[in-house]
Amino acid sequence: MYKSYYPKASEIERKWVLVDANGENLGRIATRIASVLLGKHKPTFTPGVEMGDYVVVVNAERVTVTGTRSSTKMDTKMYHHHSNYPGGLKSISLRDQLRQHPDRVLRAAVWGMLPHNRMGRALLKRLKIYAGPNHPHTTNNPEPLATVVK
Repeated sequence: MYKSYYPKASEIERKWVLVDANGENLGRIATRIASVLLGKHKPTFTPGVEMGDYVVVVNAERVTVTGTRSSTKMDTKMYHHHSNYPGGLKSISLRDQLRQHPDRVLRAAVWGMLPHNRMGRALLKRLKIYAGPNHPHTTNNPEPLATVVK
């Protein structure tokens, strides 16, 4: 008789992973981050269980976009949010968003790859994004992403 493995909360071990986004493609780095947040890199991965690790992203302001028109994509890709007041739709281009709030660009890309429910919101809280090369999580000894996900 085969039994399904279901990890208990005490069995889940969470590590800290460091991701350097310098020169990385936005979509490709976001998929790798989402995979680590979900815990798909672990052999004990179970759908519906928060198995993932903490992810620290540095140099978010240096992320790139590619494509046939990557220079025009910086101006044509728009991020929208609404203030819930009539006429309250605000839009900002990718170029301006990277200049003003580079962490929001990567956070929006990763959120689009996570489940849109309570678990996805909990996973997104384990994502720490910083615009520059410095971060306050050195005491947690984060490992580089290349050693965690092969």
